[in-house]
Amino acid sequence: MTVPAFEEYVPAIDCPCPGCAAQRRSAAGGLPTRHGGNPAAHGARRVMVLFTTAGVVLSAGVLESAGAVADPAPVPGTGALTGLAGPLPDSPQGGPGPLRGPGSGVQGAPAADTAAPVLRPTTRADIINRAKKWVTAQVPYSMEKYWSDGYRQDCSGYVSMAWNLAGNEWTGSLATYGTRIAREDLQPGDILLFHNLADPAKGSHVTIFGGWTDYTHTYYTAYEQTKPHARKQTTPLAYWTNSGSYVAYRYKGLTSGNGGSEATPAPFPGAAEFGPGANNANVTRLGTMLVARGGKRFYKVGPDPVWTDADRQATRAFQEAQGWKGAEADGIPGPDTWELLVTGTGHDIPAASGQNGPAGVPAFPGRGYFRPGQSNTHVDRLGKQLVKKGYGTYYLSGPDPRWTEADRRNVEAFQKAQGWRGTEADGYPGPETWRRLFA
Repeated sequence: MTVPAFEEYVPAIDCPCPGCAAQRRSAAGGLPTRHGGNPAAHGARRVMVLFTTAGVVLSAGVLESAGAVADPAPVPGTGALTGLAGPLPDSPQGGPGPLRGPGSGVQGAPAADTAAPVLRPTTRADIINRAKKWVTAQVPYSMEKYWSDGYRQDCSGYVSMAWNLAGNEWTGSLATYGTRIAREDLQPGDILLFHNLADPAKGSHVTIFGGWTDYTHTYYTAYEQTKPHARKQTTPLAYWTNSGSYVAYRYKGLTSGNGGSEATPAPFPGAAEFGPGANNANVTRLGTMLVARGGKRFYKVGPDPVWTDADRQATRAFQEAQGWKGAEADGIPGPDTWELLVTGTGHDIPAASGQNGPAGVPAFPGRGYFRPGQSNTHVDRLGKQLVKKGYGTYYLSGPDPRWTEADRRNVEAFQKAQGWRGTEADGYPGPETWRRLFA
């Protein structure tokens, strides 16, 4: 299996700045001919090419557990294949730029700085469909050319196109359009991004996550722009090289397709809205979200607009469930607490010791147990109850302690039977799904 080659947009060849001049001087020698280089043809441009010997068997070190959120500081030139392929050649990285097309101006001109990224609403289906268009058209890889839709034909231009961004971004700016997520939470349309901050010219790359291809979640379908053209291919998590340094992101402008947002549907209203003396609709909304995440026991009445100690206790319990301590778990919601609540991510409030739900329903253990890569007794118990209730259609074997796509689809079927749609029927059990399933 051959490691692909990719490169990014570079500054104009006649740019007079010292950095570009230094890059042109160091590129003058070009790559060795045996590695595909042609000094006379390349001139002042440097190309990054990744090589591997044909037929090399990928070592186990390439693969990572899908449940791990492994994001160590990037180490230039490292990766599972470094010892086999040698150090990675340099490749300059360019900054953001506008869309390009007939009459659009000078190619490569920088985009105007903005205070915040412009987010165009889109859905997961739209992202994947746009990604497929380039694959079907076999759009050639180029760090200088632009496709008919105006997007640059390199890896970051490809993601800019799929996310429907207003311009061409690069690996150093794409993260501003996304929310960082755990790898175990990856869904189609999310991206895996490696931007080598120490030296962006070495190894930086980005792929679009298309879905898991095996039950162990060590391989996924990657949509990417690479030489010779855009492709869709089964890829080890997170990538062939620098695997441990890829970070998962979800587009901030993502919608569910029915007007509901899957990312950040409402901005944080501000800390002044919460705390002693507060009386407003945001307090009610906070309490409602906390109850949905396992905080019902803290409220004897409510939630309602008046801030009470129940709101503080429930908020603190949710913060502590994330592993936060001290000032990070003071019972007053901040931007991070709010984002986890409105996006339905993070860990739920665990049940009190010895607490069971109504009518003998076992306490909901928390959403974190039911995610790709998880293996525990709660998954096994859930699966057996689904079968008991007549929702085991998708099990070809099992159920067992490992969370699989079959579990998700069976849960989804049960949720839809309750009349739920959209994000309420995403196949991941919450407290209400759990209560109804075991009632």
